[in-house]
Amino acid sequence: MKVTIENKKGLSKDIKVFIDKKIMNSYMEEKYEEIKRTVNLKGFRPGKVPKEVLKRQFGKAVFNEVLDKVLKDTSTKALEENKIKPAGQPKLDLKNYGEDKDLEYILSVTELPKVEIKSLENIKFDDYIVKIDEKETDIRISEIAKNQPNFKDATEETKSKDGDLVIFDYNATVDAKPFKGGEGKNTQLTLGKDLFLKGFDKQLIGAKKNDEKIVEAILPENFPEKDLVNKKAKFNCKILAVKNPDAVKVDDTFAKNLGAKDLNDLKTLISKQINDEYKNSLDRLSKNQILKEIEKIKVSEIPENLMEDEIKILSQGMSDDDAKKSRKNFEEIAKKRIKVGLILNEFGEQNQIKVTEQELQTEVHKQIRMMPGQEKMDMDFYQKNPSALASLRGTVYEDKIMNLIKEKAKPNKKEISKDEAEKILKPSQKQQLDQELKDQRKPEKKVELKKSTENKTKPKPTKAKSVVKKTKKVSKK
Repeated sequence: MKVTIENKKGLSKDIKVFIDKKIMNSYMEEKYEEIKRTVNLKGFRPGKVPKEVLKRQFGKAVFNEVLDKVLKDTSTKALEENKIKPAGQPKLDLKNYGEDKDLEYILSVTELPKVEIKSLENIKFDDYIVKIDEKETDIRISEIAKNQPNFKDATEETKSKDGDLVIFDYNATVDAKPFKGGEGKNTQLTLGKDLFLKGFDKQLIGAKKNDEKIVEAILPENFPEKDLVNKKAKFNCKILAVKNPDAVKVDDTFAKNLGAKDLNDLKTLISKQINDEYKNSLDRLSKNQILKEIEKIKVSEIPENLMEDEIKILSQGMSDDDAKKSRKNFEEIAKKRIKVGLILNEFGEQNQIKVTEQELQTEVHKQIRMMPGQEKMDMDFYQKNPSALASLRGTVYEDKIMNLIKEKAKPNKKEISKDEAEKILKPSQKQQLDQELKDQRKPEKKVELKKSTENKTKPKPTKAKSVVKKTKKVSKK
């Protein structure tokens, strides 16, 4: 293989590759031998098919397969040997090819610029530690206790009221006839929540233990017996017990019911939970500080093709006129994103940061847990959408890069209270929303603020993920 490189304008290069026909023929011979061992043709014993017959039968397909393989292998090798990192996908122009011919082609590539990242270790940012006092922890535990159902037996003469738990057996009929699903034992109903049939629990208000009550209710649209839908049913109810709401006692037993070892352990867990809630938001603030510092680092040149790709992303859904009006603003945003992406990617490569399959699957399961009840659907989504999986891989990759930067950089550690954390986060959250508005503003169009949880079917590229691309398979022009 002979490789010559011609520098064009800026970061653009033409890589001329020459492959002697002898090499091409050796690939062809190898492929024919492979086919010969496996093919079954009428009139020939396995492994004894003449080469001429194989050429007549498979010649064109064999050549195309060999050509694709040689182009892929040699183009990748040419880039790696000359330490060229493409910004985007190179273009391949075939100049000479064919059976028993030399192979010549030109690989047109835009090279990633050289990036100086020594200054990353001098980046300063605020690293917050939120100190949660015991009072705050107790308040949170009290709120949990209030939401825990707890009842005590009422006296036999006590009439039920809103908020009470009524336990009863029932037999139901429609037009004086019993029906499938019309019987219940030890049914529990909290009055006032209307969680059984519409208007059912209101008719049990005033009932006492051992009372017999007749309750009438309309069977709902989703009732299994379709012929009974929207029909009035009569329920003969035998009241077994009436229970009044009782405050939950916050003690070791309460803590164990929540999965803690004891009350002290529960307080520790809750304190950490509150801390994590604020820490996650504060970490995002720290990340933004780091990214702002990275934006100040100089990059020699921004590849034009990456700029155009990023502008296309920013102008998606806009008319041509609106896109033109916003182009200058989009260019500024695109330049920042690309610069940050290039720097982060270079840092990741220098530190040999990789995303393992286990790390990727952990992130997939994390995303799935965020949508309870849709686990199977979400898993199918990631299995059937490689782009969504690639987006998640990019998220994990960027997080690992940011964590390493934090380790190497110079944090300004601050221990703050919960109230101080809220004061810090309030303006930053407003600033974030204002920036999103600015970045996404479209002329003469109403702008909608994004929800905090983005639609997983449309993953938004981050600064690192959207602009940094690995060397891709070369496409023929």
